[in-house]
Amino acid sequence: MKFRSERDSLVEALATTSRAVSTRLAMPVLSGVLVQVEGNQLTATGTDGDLSIRVTLEVIGIEDGTAVIPARLATDITKSLEPGAVTVEANNEQVEISAARSQFSLRSYPSLEFPSVSITNEITAHVPSGVLADGLRQVVRASSNDDARPLLTGVLLTAATGTVRLVATDSYRLALRDLDGAAGVVGDEDILVPARALSELQRLINPGDEGTVGVTTTSSEITFHIGSVAISTRLIAGTYPDYRQLIPESYPNALHLGKETLVAALRRVRLLVKDNTTPVRLSMRNGGVDLKVSSQEVGEGSESVDGDYQGEDLTIAFNPAYLIDGIEAVAGDEVIIESSDATRPATIRSAEADNYRYLLMPVRVS
Repeated sequence: MKFRSERDSLVEALATTSRAVSTRLAMPVLSGVLVQVEGNQLTATGTDGDLSIRVTLEVIGIEDGTAVIPARLATDITKSLEPGAVTVEANNEQVEISAARSQFSLRSYPSLEFPSVSITNEITAHVPSGVLADGLRQVVRASSNDDARPLLTGVLLTAATGTVRLVATDSYRLALRDLDGAAGVVGDEDILVPARALSELQRLINPGDEGTVGVTTTSSEITFHIGSVAISTRLIAGTYPDYRQLIPESYPNALHLGKETLVAALRRVRLLVKDNTTPVRLSMRNGGVDLKVSSQEVGEGSESVDGDYQGEDLTIAFNPAYLIDGIEAVAGDEVIIESSDATRPATIRSAEADNYRYLLMPVRVS
């Protein structure tokens, strides 16, 4: 196998596929990227067995062939080379990477040991790129990182009225977003997509992209196509918790504030938080809210934020990191925090759009 490519294009292809590779010592070949050259087309594939990323790239093909090259080392070497053409040649157990006066020879992995990765090119539905990117930004953050609770490490895709709803929860908070223009992505059965795969998908969508993302769903996998990149992942098996029963039909209290002003104030008082057990107290009252963080070891900080409050005076406490996460995800310049009392989940939403909800459990304080 031998080809020549422009350095930056090759770096991007290797770096993208490297995000799917595994570091498991039991299968060293999974720490490599499968590189295949046919004519003037290069196909690079990285996988950990569950998540797979494939990139196609136009190159100057010199000799067709296949090789599995060390993913991160090859990426770092290529990135360090001088701008211009890079030549990659593989034979037997070695791959050579050269450009200008630089030349590197690396040990490769046996191609026969690389698992078979089947990524379909057939697309069954499309989602507007910008809509999907916004939805992922708002929802994926609420998923769990605890592998002991695999269902909560996924994002639920469920059919809503004429569209698709994304739902994620780590049991302390819940985020949901309805995606306009995404009909057809989910059929009669809900699907549960690993949040890690959706985080990688989010990285691949350029901000302000006005195109679409192609989607193909089967009973066991989902594949997303973004330009020359395809990302495929196995679905999580199991029944997702019934999130609908957690959403109140109405709230007696509503606090309407400027989003950036509130986030800035929360970040200031959060400077006194040294661990995840220190909450921020919100004392909601007519005319706005008073924020307060108190730590016996550090001290206390407080700040008032003007706003419109309707309801009875209420003091409620939250994990400050989770609270800021939810507010930052809101679209628009104004945010509404709805609450029932100091023990039930509050909802954070935009004052300008109704397609996103972020439910947050309060912290019990004396």
